[in-house]
Amino acid sequence: MRQAKGADDPRHAPLIAYERRGTSRAFTFYGLPESCSAIFFPGCALPGSRPGVVWKVYEELRRTLPELGIVLDCCLKPSHSLGRKEHFDTSFKEITDYLLEKGIKKVLVACPNCHRIFSEYGGHFKVETVYEVLAGIPGAIPDSGSPCVVIHDPCVSRGMKSMQDAVRQLVAHRGLHVEEMKHARQRTQCCGRGGGVNFVLPNALEDAAASRAAEAAGRAMVTYCAACAETYRGKTTTMHALDLWLSPELAKAGRSKVSRAPFTYLNRLALKRRFRNRGHFAVMRERGGKEVAIETTKRVKAATMVLVIAAAALLFRLAGGNQVCDPATLKQMLQGHEILAPVIFILLYGITPVLFLPGLPMAIAAGLLFGPLWGVIYAITGATLGASASFLVARYLARDWVAARLSGEMWQNLDRKVAEQGWKIVAVTRLVPLFPFNLLNYAFGLTRIPYWHYVTASFLFMLPACIAFIVFSSSLPQLLKGKASPALFAGAALIAAVMLLPAWYRKRARP
Repeated sequence: MRQAKGADDPRHAPLIAYERRGTSRAFTFYGLPESCSAIFFPGCALPGSRPGVVWKVYEELRRTLPELGIVLDCCLKPSHSLGRKEHFDTSFKEITDYLLEKGIKKVLVACPNCHRIFSEYGGHFKVETVYEVLAGIPGAIPDSGSPCVVIHDPCVSRGMKSMQDAVRQLVAHRGLHVEEMKHARQRTQCCGRGGGVNFVLPNALEDAAASRAAEAAGRAMVTYCAACAETYRGKTTTMHALDLWLSPELAKAGRSKVSRAPFTYLNRLALKRRFRNRGHFAVMRERGGKEVAIETTKRVKAATMVLVIAAAALLFRLAGGNQVCDPATLKQMLQGHEILAPVIFILLYGITPVLFLPGLPMAIAAGLLFGPLWGVIYAITGATLGASASFLVARYLARDWVAARLSGEMWQNLDRKVAEQGWKIVAVTRLVPLFPFNLLNYAFGLTRIPYWHYVTASFLFMLPACIAFIVFSSSLPQLLKGKASPALFAGAALIAAVMLLPAWYRKRARP
């Protein structure tokens, strides 16, 4: 690789800075399970623009390669293109040396640039694209009535026939008929970003996009390079092959979720955190950092969370937290704060389940303080907030500590039933209090139920009990004056109905 003038051109500074961020400790992540011999290397652009796609592709690849590792890093293609030879050699060698040391033999890539770099400079690795793997999964067969699309082959993919064929097969499996443009495969045209030329010749992007849009002649375009997809966005209907693989209907309608800077950087950090918290890696590492055994990370995280929760609970109690949950104390405390009172109440209610404090006094207080309507609104908001907080703590921050305390048969059955029935189990357990409420919130965080399914089901099916107790408690001031209001009878009837639910459920569930 020759030393190019582009290496010293100040106009390339943004490209070099982008690469520098991509190879920093903040954005890099190496997660390797036990007996790992293959890794998925998604590159820089996809994790930022399509983090959900990267996650789903990794999940799909693990169906056939259970011990697949993940590496979030940059292949140094910008430095390679700009002729920064010494920097490229040193930085790319750091990647390959570590992977070889760990016994990695196969690298699965999604980016044509990464494919070229690993193929030419990786040496000992077998390099394969995810398109070749995904194309092997049977799908729809296009017929004469299928929509027609064209394929834009990234310029770096010239000569990569297996990749080109796999993408076309994947597109066909999504029920689309491929028509070849004049400039395709070996004769494909550059989108204007190759080698960072767009930083020197800004018009290159516009000219290339106009040329390709004209050649597409109104047909939708599929490409397998995130940079190319971004270039042609707005010039002609364009979709990334992995968008099409993941959600065909959304991709065909042009509604695939694609992020752009600066959100791409936030997505990369969030995706790194998601992989870090996955829990099945034997070792984890950041570029330039020390390797950390997953067991060490688990112990540190669990110990930290235990200390934080314990300290918060202790401070809350020492500061009179138990008394704060008393309705009379709450009412006195919130007097004179009509505007802030609902906010304070909701936050206090949200804290109680996280710290394993009783929620019933808070529900009663809601009725006394705010009446039946607003009491229900504020109480269900606080209860949902608290249930969500406990769920997130269990799922992302203290998973192992929570799992160690919920290892009995009852909780294992809960996990199994959630896997089978999803949100319906959340609904049942909210309506029928067969489990301790505070522990249940943490337990659901260990299951695979999607967060928003859990939140929605919790909100809807906590409402009946919430309405019952708050309607009843709102009538207590009148009862103390010797008056029996309609709210008293309505609340009592609702509470009775809620109390009878467990017996009804057991009878119905009995074979």
